[in-house]
Amino acid sequence: MGDLLQVNGLTKKFGGVTAVNDVSFQIGEGEIVAVIGPNGAGKTTLFNMISSYVQPTEGEVLFKGKKLTGRKIFDLAHLGISRTFQNLQIFSNMTVLENVMMGTSVNLKTNVFSAGFRLPSVKRDEEYAYKAAYDVLTMMGMNDLLHEQAGQLSYGLQKKLEFARAIVYKPELIMLDEPMAGLNDAETNTMAGYISDLKEKGHSFLFVEHKMATIMQLADRIVVLDFGTKIAEGTPDEIQKNEKVISAYLGEEVI
Repeated sequence: MGDLLQVNGLTKKFGGVTAVNDVSFQIGEGEIVAVIGPNGAGKTTLFNMISSYVQPTEGEVLFKGKKLTGRKIFDLAHLGISRTFQNLQIFSNMTVLENVMMGTSVNLKTNVFSAGFRLPSVKRDEEYAYKAAYDVLTMMGMNDLLHEQAGQLSYGLQKKLEFARAIVYKPELIMLDEPMAGLNDAETNTMAGYISDLKEKGHSFLFVEHKMATIMQLADRIVVLDFGTKIAEGTPDEIQKNEKVISAYLGEEVI
């Protein structure tokens, strides 16, 4: 199993404050890696640097051996990377189906010229986008909500919708920022099931999450941050026994 993603010495300074300090780790093909740490540990800043949402002060990120650092965030989809955000990024006034169809745009060949003249390629793209979105929504048990307005869905269903849009174009690496936040136990278990199924199909994941039981269930490896510095990395079993991790959490649930 080769490295799909390499994070090399990422550092981010905001003025005199170092939010992330010299963090390195790798993600292998078909591997799930979680980033954990107390509030303010630098998890989101690290996540944003890896996904080119924020540029690092030092260090670099490589995807399949190619440098990601310095690229625009919208370039990542074409490279085979998707991500979700802590705050839902859905199109509230569009239908469920339309939201997920938007996620297929990276695989479409239509341009403004061909769309304006309704060339045959436009119809093929529309048919592809519909089928891809329909198949993903069916897989996630949402095919009875295709024409519902996204903004009218419950929070749990909106989280599922954002996940569906992130995976519809079959990215190799899926980055999830707190995918279980706000979900009840049943919804959390369902989301974990989707992630496990996709891993079996060869997808890799990097995710930030606070629900420790879910992390221990899903992750192959865990990277632990404290005050912006990596203090531990290992399997779930190794992390649960790590004294530095237990100390950093100061009584928070680690097991």
